[in-house]
Amino acid sequence: MSGLYDAIGGEPAVNAAVDIFYRHVLSDDRIAHFFDGVDMERQAQKQKAFLTMAFGGPHNYTGLDMRKGHAHLVKQGLNDSHFDAVVEHLSITLTELNVDQKHIDQVMAIAESTREDVLGRSTEPDAETANV
Repeated sequence: MSGLYDAIGGEPAVNAAVDIFYRHVLSDDRIAHFFDGVDMERQAQKQKAFLTMAFGGPHNYTGLDMRKGHAHLVKQGLNDSHFDAVVEHLSITLTELNVDQKHIDQVMAIAESTREDVLGRSTEPDAETANV
């Protein structure tokens, strides 16, 4: 997967994307309140390290896993509509940075793969859907 990290422009692109992304997120009334009281400089650094790792770049991420890192937000009401808003801003950010649509699709797939953990839901099939 190192191809994606390099294809989107490596560290400079990830840094620019995170900075633009959080500008969008913090101006969105649907989700900005989840960042009240958050040290945004520290948050941006963690996000840059996480995205670098997720895109196949150098692994310097030392934060909590997605489930643990977002559990307090789930208790505050974080749900699918909020997750969708964040993903929307990520897509808009990458489009603004002229990232190729093929790579945006890859990034969106990676983001989507975190949904169940971010929202604290079981990834195990329940008995009802397992037998369908």
